[in-house]
Amino acid sequence: MSRSPRKQLVCALTACAGALAYTVSKVDLARDGELGMPGFPAPPEAYTQVADVTAAQLGNAGLGLLMAVVSLLLVRPPAAAWLRWSAVGVSWLGVAMVGAGVIGFGARAAGLAPGLGDRPPHMATAVAALVVGALWVAGWSVAAAGATRGAPATRAARAR
Repeated sequence: MSRSPRKQLVCALTACAGALAYTVSKVDLARDGELGMPGFPAPPEAYTQVADVTAAQLGNAGLGLLMAVVSLLLVRPPAAAWLRWSAVGVSWLGVAMVGAGVIGFGARAAGLAPGLGDRPPHMATAVAALVVGALWVAGWSVAAAGATRGAPATRAARAR
């Protein structure tokens, strides 16, 4: 396996692992009937806006599974252009969403954005969640960029 396919594999699997970590965290929060993210509890008023906390968190967990599947499509980008571009487009949208979350929760943890909520009560858990999120975004970005360049068969055909 050459360096580029290996990098694509590692980055796509890192993105998948990040999505699965998100999924597991949402199932755990659903089981406990809690809103928020690990290390970042939601403010009490958020509970008045959500009719069914468990269903909401399980819906988020389903989204996490979808993100895991999309990231796996980037391990070896499909040769079918429509499927590759769909996976790449959804990936870049996911990178933007997860990246915005990492930035927002990071600002909240640092006390730079009091409007986003109080500083986390358990800073170690919050920092761990931020590290996982940052690795997820980095891996997914590199995997999406690799898939954007095209499938290996397509590149080989163009080189001829």
